[in-house]
Amino acid sequence: MNAHTAIAGSGLAARPERVRLAGQRQQSVALAHNRLMVMMLIFLGVIALIAGRLFYLAIFGGNGGAISAQDILLPPRADITDRNGIPLARTIDMWTIGIHPDQLVNRPQEVAAKLAELLPERSYDEYLAILKSKRKFFYLRRRAMPDLVVKVNAIGEPAIELDREPQRVYPQATLAGPVLGWTNVDGHGGFGMEKVLDKRLIDPALRGKPVSLSIDSRVQAALEQELGAAKDKFTAAAASGLVMDVRTGEVIAMTSLPAFNPNNPGATPVDNLKNNITQSVYELGSTFKMITIANAMQSGVVTNMAQKYDATAPLHVGRFTIHDEEPAGRWLNIPEMITKSSNIVTARIADELGEAREVAMFRKLGMDKAPEIELTAKARPLWPAYWGRSTVMTVGFGHGIAVTPLNLALAYCALVNGGVYRPATLLKRGPENPLPAGRRVISETTSARVRQLMRLVVMPIADGTGKKAEVPGFRLGGKTGTAEKAQGGGYNKKLNVSTFAGAFPMDNPHYLVMMTLDGPHATADTYGWTTAAWVVGPAIGRMVARIGPLLGVYPDLHKDVDESDLLPLIWHAPVDRKAARTTDVQAGAAAARKDRD
Repeated sequence: MNAHTAIAGSGLAARPERVRLAGQRQQSVALAHNRLMVMMLIFLGVIALIAGRLFYLAIFGGNGGAISAQDILLPPRADITDRNGIPLARTIDMWTIGIHPDQLVNRPQEVAAKLAELLPERSYDEYLAILKSKRKFFYLRRRAMPDLVVKVNAIGEPAIELDREPQRVYPQATLAGPVLGWTNVDGHGGFGMEKVLDKRLIDPALRGKPVSLSIDSRVQAALEQELGAAKDKFTAAAASGLVMDVRTGEVIAMTSLPAFNPNNPGATPVDNLKNNITQSVYELGSTFKMITIANAMQSGVVTNMAQKYDATAPLHVGRFTIHDEEPAGRWLNIPEMITKSSNIVTARIADELGEAREVAMFRKLGMDKAPEIELTAKARPLWPAYWGRSTVMTVGFGHGIAVTPLNLALAYCALVNGGVYRPATLLKRGPENPLPAGRRVISETTSARVRQLMRLVVMPIADGTGKKAEVPGFRLGGKTGTAEKAQGGGYNKKLNVSTFAGAFPMDNPHYLVMMTLDGPHATADTYGWTTAAWVVGPAIGRMVARIGPLLGVYPDLHKDVDESDLLPLIWHAPVDRKAARTTDVQAGAAAARKDRD
């Protein structure tokens, strides 16, 4: 053994503790590594558990009573929009600002000065009195905007209390108020579509998805403006108007006047918080003549448009006398009966129809029940208790039965759309509101004849009662109706209910238009008349000209209903339609006599 070997051997043999320390260090590192791995696994497990719980909440909506992010981000009530996405009702974050005077920390004078600056509805002295009153709580502002809340919070007074207060607002103000309705103090719908859709609007799973109505805000605005102008001009007590898609039953516009603002319905007299379209019933007069003639054609009572009826003298039935406002003094055929709006001829046709067929048709058209629409506030028609011969005859021209304007509108949709009755809807048609099959009430052939007759009423060439509603190129057709207002168990001979119901373009009907004025008064330019021809017809014409392009219907002077077989039947009607269009009835008392309905 050499010296080097001896020293190395002796060194290893002399220091065995180093070997033990190295082994312990390795064991400690391994133990720490294992512990770290366990902690990481536990951490990952907790993360996985939290992620799983969040995923479950996102999918199944359960929150175990906790407030979720969705509850914070989404309003507590879904929005309502028009058919184009324009907001009609929405919930926004408003705030309540209050204070606990008995808990005031800062000097009252300083706080009062800052409050008077930010909330100027009270003076400095008033705020100082409130702060020194030692009351437990006092409201400073309700429905405060968020930017104001930030400024009030910056005052730095712990006694000031700020609470989130969601507020239902109607950004279009009075627009479509009777359709939308309002919400009560408990946040639930109290009237209109707010009430109808209440459960849907507060459903947590659907609050982020707006509900689309069938209303078109642009058309709604035009209808409200034109109807409002007519109501004001003729100082009518009330008015109602409607635009519908005759093919789908969708209500494109619906209004009732006097109007109310759903943002503050409490500011409106209770009697005005209603929708006259669905809640008021009227005798709608000669508008019923279209139903009677359609029934007569469908039943085989009228088989030829040249068929004539005696209108030489008033018709006496029991103690009643039926007369025409402007007696023809001769026999009238069907086109003349419609364009001149003859009560006498209509009564004779209704008499031939008889009770059974007349009642059956009215029932098919829903005239015996409240109108079919989602709204809950609806009135039932005043249905005759006894259908004697005189009742059958007078109901044929719209007297002795009272219905809502919507009842009549639904009937007219069926008359012009090919003969199919469908309920009205205020919800946009689509997957969630599909088009119902409907029920056939008249044949397509009968519907085509009705369209011809309705167009004649408005065409100046035929000199009908609706000619003041004519708008060149839009092919409007319709029927006027004027009835004495039912009042106090009888009739007020000085007040009328004046209505125009029509559709356009009549060669391919898409839209129904309707207006009713309740109790209009004559003006100088109506020569003392308050009939529908004078007080409603012009407003209908102006409205059609406004809304037609909005709805994709443009004037076309080269299109019209083919009236070649009917025009020759009208007494003194010019044969040259193009030449006749250049002439119109001259204004004046003499012309006014021809326009009575």
